[in-house]
Amino acid sequence: MNKKRLVYSTDAGRHCPECGAAIDQCRCREAKTSIATDGIVRLQRQVKGRAGKPLIAISGLPLGPEELKTLAKKLKNKCGVGGSIEAGVILIQGDKRAEIKTELEALGYQVKLSGG
Repeated sequence: MNKKRLVYSTDAGRHCPECGAAIDQCRCREAKTSIATDGIVRLQRQVKGRAGKPLIAISGLPLGPEELKTLAKKLKNKCGVGGSIEAGVILIQGDKRAEIKTELEALGYQVKLSGG
């Protein structure tokens, strides 16, 4: 009987429950974030819960985390505003839908405006 099997260790930190690799080395999450979309990028204007300040949510982009970050930086620089990325959705401050739409269409995306 071999009793040298590792039962529990905090040596490498937390592990991914799917692949068993350390969380910082896991590639499962990257595969999940670049999900297949219907090919339409949606620009949604949101003000709810933000004290009336507009925000543009850009969803439906078929990009991985690094490409999403690069595109968000490009759009923020183009519009001259701030923003962030949350759960695969780019959030751009201010109502800059027209500028964002023309920029995304120039990059070859099919864009639809949605929301108020």
